[in-house]
Amino acid sequence: MADFFTRSGPGRPGLALFVNAGDPPLDALPDLALALDEQGADCLELAVPFPDSVTDGPVIRRSARRALERGTGLDEVLECLAGFRPRLRRLRVALLVDWSHSLKRRDHAAALGEIAAAGADGVLVHALPPRLRETHLAAAGHAGLPVVSTCYQNSPDRVRARAAADASGYLYLVAHYGRSGTAPAAGHGALAGTVAGLRLLTSSPIAVGFGVRTRQDVQAVAACGADAAVIGSAGVARIESALEEGRDPVRALGAFVRSVQPVRSLAPTPNRS
Repeated sequence: MADFFTRSGPGRPGLALFVNAGDPPLDALPDLALALDEQGADCLELAVPFPDSVTDGPVIRRSARRALERGTGLDEVLECLAGFRPRLRRLRVALLVDWSHSLKRRDHAAALGEIAAAGADGVLVHALPPRLRETHLAAAGHAGLPVVSTCYQNSPDRVRARAAADASGYLYLVAHYGRSGTAPAAGHGALAGTVAGLRLLTSSPIAVGFGVRTRQDVQAVAACGADAAVIGSAGVARIESALEEGRDPVRALGAFVRSVQPVRSLAPTPNRS
């Protein structure tokens, strides 16, 4: 099992960054992943782009559109991933794949085997039909591919319990029902009860996303008891701005990662007097 967020240490919650493969162009993805690795990010949530996601806000939808216009698909992403994955030192890669756009017309077990062979440390299948849940879990287990599962804060108890049971990579708790980029009205600290309840149901790490934009947001996620924060729209917006302004998107995202990482607390200096 991949240790997605077990290496962060006291005072430093884990950090996952969402990026659409192909935005920036796919040939920049290896440098982007290596930069995240160097900056100490724990996980790259790498999405195979798909159109018109109902859960994504305008920033991520525009990003997916640009990536699709560049011809980015599952085969291209896996080839790229296989090329750079051996060069990573600590960064884990969770591949996000939409079932309808990328998997529906493929043999599911074979596709998961290809994802594992390319070097993904986990897989999150978006909009997987409930009737395929058991098939998916069995295929992922056969491929040795940890599963990332999701639930909302306001999901029914049975849905949260199922997501907790399915998570073998990590459990992604979506902070509120809405579109990516929007924050929960009560703040991320209000998720403490939900995180505590999920902790009783799974031994996998719990990551919280939606509306995480700043160092203070990351700290609030850690304070609610989660193992990691997931940043999507805020990081993708930095990539978008860099592309529009002719700047290096890899450097722009790296600077953003540095800006949101909590400052490590230093141990007090012993009194030598």
